[in-house]
Amino acid sequence: MHPNLINNVNIASQDVLLTPDEIKQRLPLTDAAEATVLTGRQTVQRILDRQDPRLFVVIGPCSIHDVVAARDYALRLKTLADEVQDTLFVIMRVYFEKPRTTVGWKGLINDPHMDDTFDIDQGLQVARSLLLELAELGLPVGTEALDPIIPQYIADLITWTAIGARTTESQTHREIASGLSTPVGFKNATNGSLEVAINALQSAARPHSFLGINSHGQSAVTRTLGNRYGHVVLRGGDRPNYDSVSIALCEKTLRDKKQPLNIVVDCSHANSFKDPAMQPLVMRDCVHQILEGNQSIVGLMVESNLGWGSQALPADLSQLKYGVSVTDACVDWVTTETMLREAHAKLKTMLPGRRTV
Repeated sequence: MHPNLINNVNIASQDVLLTPDEIKQRLPLTDAAEATVLTGRQTVQRILDRQDPRLFVVIGPCSIHDVVAARDYALRLKTLADEVQDTLFVIMRVYFEKPRTTVGWKGLINDPHMDDTFDIDQGLQVARSLLLELAELGLPVGTEALDPIIPQYIADLITWTAIGARTTESQTHREIASGLSTPVGFKNATNGSLEVAINALQSAARPHSFLGINSHGQSAVTRTLGNRYGHVVLRGGDRPNYDSVSIALCEKTLRDKKQPLNIVVDCSHANSFKDPAMQPLVMRDCVHQILEGNQSIVGLMVESNLGWGSQALPADLSQLKYGVSVTDACVDWVTTETMLREAHAKLKTMLPGRRTV
């Protein structure tokens, strides 16, 4: 017999990772961090349950590649979040994994050195360390669940989770969402289809059993209870879908499927044609809809960074511009302040009277 002729024919090597428990022992959850996470999750749940009239806003870099810049951004965002907190519940967007249409940098966890060495052990520790800092600062965070194993390493530090447009239809990600401890936003498909997102939140609300790993890194059958805090995120498709007609059609579909009328609008991606200059216009339109009586928009997403736009990943990493995205283009910090302050000013007298249960 020649097992090497049939086993792992295309596998070059395998490196054993530290277990989730081992990394958590190195970087344990503190009392202050735990309080931030618990309060953040409860707040989003209350917004979705219509017990809190505020909007939640998931805002921050398209992806994290520089933890120094991420800390800088977080410190500024915390001050701004405190300023607008009576109207907007601000959650920092902290994305460590990037789905790629073809190839490209896959995010800080997968490739922390940005050189295709894929030092995932180091990436997990850098990511968890940053999440701890942000939670201890009192800033709740949101991220995308992409790899089915990574939540075991960082999920205890996450307030809100997104399932992306490319994975909303995936059975694996619907099963993962059913067991996550956070509220979960399901994005519509890249072609704009809303059906896959509605099906996803219905699926995730039910119990599932699937193959995963436990905190000791062992393969395990994971049995979930279901997650009732799933909701739709409109991110556009073949055309934008944040306008009042698209919102009304989404409400009708949710109503027909007997789902809560909870809608989050992503101001970037196809809703902005990936042009950061359009994001303030999308937010302004959503705020106007709320002022005109909309009851279903409960949250917004914005891609924002210290600097404007994006940059290609250079061969010489020392040439990277500080605070500028290496993935999707973002609005800059000055624009971020303007967007949140403008929304706050327009909504602060109106939101307290918005429908609650």
